[in-house]
This record gives sequence, C-alpha cells and structure tokens, in this order.
Amino acid sequence: MTSEKNAEFKTSHQQFVDYLTNLRRAHATILAYSKDIEQLVKFLEDLGKKTIVEVEKLDLEAFLKKLSADGYTPKSLSRKINSIKTFYRFLKSQNTLSINPASEITHPRYEVKPPRILSKMEYRALRDACRSDIRTYAIVELFLQTGIRIGELANLKLDNLKDKDLMVEALEGHQERNVPLNKAAKAAIQNWLSSRPKSEDGALFVTKTGRPLLVRNIRTTIDRYFKSAGIEGAKVNDLRHTFIAHHLASGTPLTVISKLVGHKRLSTTEKYLDLVKEKHPENVKLEEL
Repeated sequence: MTSEKNAEFKTSHQQFVDYLTNLRRAHATILAYSKDIEQLVKFLEDLGKKTIVEVEKLDLEAFLKKLSADGYTPKSLSRKINSIKTFYRFLKSQNTLSINPASEITHPRYEVKPPRILSKMEYRALRDACRSDIRTYAIVELFLQTGIRIGELANLKLDNLKDKDLMVEALEGHQERNVPLNKAAKAAIQNWLSSRPKSEDGALFVTKTGRPLLVRNIRTTIDRYFKSAGIEGAKVNDLRHTFIAHHLASGTPLTVISKLVGHKRLSTTEKYLDLVKEKHPENVKLEEL
C-alpha cells in the first residue's frame, strides 16, 4: 500500500490502471481513463504539486477550467470528471489519502443526443456504396443484421460461425451470447469467405496480408463509405442503433432484443422505445434490413 508521504503521481496512476485492468474494464475505457489521468498529472506537476495529498479541489477545478478554455466541450469535460472521480475513489479506497478533493466536483450540463437511426434509404445507400468491397459489405451486413458491437466484430473468429448462429465471445465485461444469422448475413459472410486471403490467423476478418482487422480499421473504412453514400452525422455504432430500433418497430419483444445485443440491463434497451415512437422507422422484419 502506498503511504501518503510517498504517493507520487505516476505510481498512483499506474496502480489505478492496474486496478481497472483487474476489474476487466473495457480496453477503450482503461485507455481513456489512463490518458485523462496522465493529462491531469501533467497539469498538477506544472502547478508544482509533488504528491497526491497536496492536491485540493481548487486545483482540480483549475484543471477543468483550463480544458474548457482550450475548447473542450461540456460532454468531454463530463467524461474527464468521471475519470477523475473514479481515480480519487480508488485512491481513497487504498488509503492513499484521507480526503477526496474530487467528491464535490460537479458535472456540467449538456444535451445528450439521441441515438442516430439510419432510414431504409440510408442503409440501402450504404450497402450500394460498399457492395463491390465484399469484406466491408459483409461487415455492414453483420452490424445491420445482428446488432453486434464493433469490438465484438473485430474479435470474431472463423470458429465462431455456426450453422445458424454467430457465437459472440465474452469480451470486456460483456457475456458470451449466440446471435441468429439470417439469410442476408449468411450470404454476405459466405461471399467474403470465398475470397478471404489465406491466413494463419483465425480471425474472421483479415487484411490483404492476412492480419486481423482492427477496430480502428473497421471504423475508418465504414466512415469512408458513409461519406461515399452521402450519409451525414453517422458513426459505426449507429448501425447497431439501427438494428435495435428497427427490430423494436417490427414488434420484437424488448427482452429478446436486449438478449440479442448483449445489454446488461433491460433499461438500456428501453431507452430506444421513445425514439422508435418519435421517428416511426419503417415496419420491417430483420431479414429485410
């Protein structure tokens, strides 16, 4: 356990990262929290602070004020505050400090935009834009027909393909689940497999050189096709949102959708209900997406 007198910033930072890792938090979350605290540590060191116990609430507020002046949005500031609060709760639990200066830091108010749901015209335009790129086309179909997460898709192995299902492995805190594959998804995958480059790696999606396709590769590619299709304001995760919303609109029970997409809480899926009522997505079956 680190004593108060020797609670150096970098040591506490590393212990925090180890703590998050042991909790099996998502890799992206650990990376984001780590960078946030690294940024905070640099600011505090520039202030002349040498140990954690020297830091006061005013110092943390000064950090946030500087970020705001540098152009960070209220939403970004709120995320940074989450990192800071989690960091200081960890330090308090480890008895690294007796007083938590972050406990009374408040979040700025900001408008939370509802999930972006693609219309039938939009997701058809996306299909048309990437149709000649069979790997990307298969990826788009999997997103639209299964509601899979981008990290889960990047983690798919050839062995995860079953006769009628797709086995999604447990990843970053999410439980393993089986998702049914409809005709559209099966056809797109089979088309991709027929020309998949030879690879010693068992990943379902690989590059031309046979290396596993990474999350950033997938995101960059889909963003490019969004632009090519003339679809504005959309991101990769919106394909997952579209699956959920259109499935709800077609009458699929909430509990079934929640299980299919791997939501830990039914309340997460319920948030889409009002959006479906407001936007009135086309009443289509999953096979027709």
